[in-house]
Amino acid sequence: MALDHRVAERQAAGESIVHLGFGEARLPVFGQLADRLAVGARRNRYGPVSGDVAVREAVAGYFVRRGLPTSAEQIITGPGSKALLIGVQLVLSGDVVLPSPCWNTYAPQAALAGKTAVRVPIPAICGGVPEPDLLDESLRHARRAGHEPRILLLTLPDNPTGTLAPPAVIRQLCEIADREGLWIISDEIYRDLLHEPTTEFLSPAELLPERTVVTTGLSKNLALGGWRIGAARFPTGAEGARLRGDVASVASEVWSALAQPMQEVAAYAFAEPPEIREYLAAAARLHGAVARAVHREIVDAGAACRPPAGGFYLYPDLAPRQATLVERGVTDSASLQHELLETYGVAVLGGHHQGDDPAALRFRVATSLLYGDTDEEREAALAATDPLILPHVRGGLDRIKERFARLCN
Repeated sequence: MALDHRVAERQAAGESIVHLGFGEARLPVFGQLADRLAVGARRNRYGPVSGDVAVREAVAGYFVRRGLPTSAEQIITGPGSKALLIGVQLVLSGDVVLPSPCWNTYAPQAALAGKTAVRVPIPAICGGVPEPDLLDESLRHARRAGHEPRILLLTLPDNPTGTLAPPAVIRQLCEIADREGLWIISDEIYRDLLHEPTTEFLSPAELLPERTVVTTGLSKNLALGGWRIGAARFPTGAEGARLRGDVASVASEVWSALAQPMQEVAAYAFAEPPEIREYLAAAARLHGAVARAVHREIVDAGAACRPPAGGFYLYPDLAPRQATLVERGVTDSASLQHELLETYGVAVLGGHHQGDDPAALRFRVATSLLYGDTDEEREAALAATDPLILPHVRGGLDRIKERFARLCN
């Protein structure tokens, strides 16, 4: 957010900045969602901590349509999935295992909850999950050091790499979690933004249902980050009910309940009427088209980078251009982030913010900021059969091509 503010200041001063540093869907509000918010504006009572029955039934139906049998009693809503994620960390005992790199909020939340973050590198083929072959070793090492890893946090698809762990990897991780008695938190907030609808998605909740909590929200798929609408699905059975009750107790003391106007929006959105499904499909197509285009430009400039599969992120590695970059004083991700912004006018988020090796030349790119500067431009990008031919989108891609070519050659 500090980077986003810095970029806004420089753009307001008239500088040409290619902003790729802020993880926001950056699309206009869908009209019917604004209508539902207006309908809910007069709802000013607190309401149930876990959410009204209508909202929880809608969220349960959302999960049922994704192959996870769910009842309203398993659901808690909250002001964004971020609040629910730390609520779960606060009440589950033990330390947390994180993929490295991962979303920059997971580790600070673990620290706030009094937990140690055990970092495990991601597989070569994807991000969002720890490398299974290294997980066992990391668990043993952490326990020898006096830690107690009890929670495995996964992101499907991933922020920051934009990739999706394949089912075979998820099965391996669930086998380890089952054997070691780990709880799994599966952050699936990008699930609806898979670039190809036929991509196979396996949730850990399908394999280890009694010890998996799934979180989601409307910040990414419906571009409602500022409205703060999240939901969590808890397991059935005594342990799941206990955990859900404990998180509800945290919610009662910290945020009380999801705001009532937002519950009106959530009940409509999670029910997924045809117009919402059409919007989700259009958003996924746009994110995929632009992410793939940026991937081509950055790889052509000399970076190594996994192809994107979902969401709107890329995670390039400029190690192949290390010799050139060292000549320019770029020796790590922090100096790379600084050089890109200050010299080339490109804002990215260095890998050191994601718990990656600070000495690596890796960084996160958010491609969703290329859809336009106005709602009209973004609407046009969302509606376009080929958004890459729109002048404002093409202009951003051309600036990326030119500036990365200058940096790397």
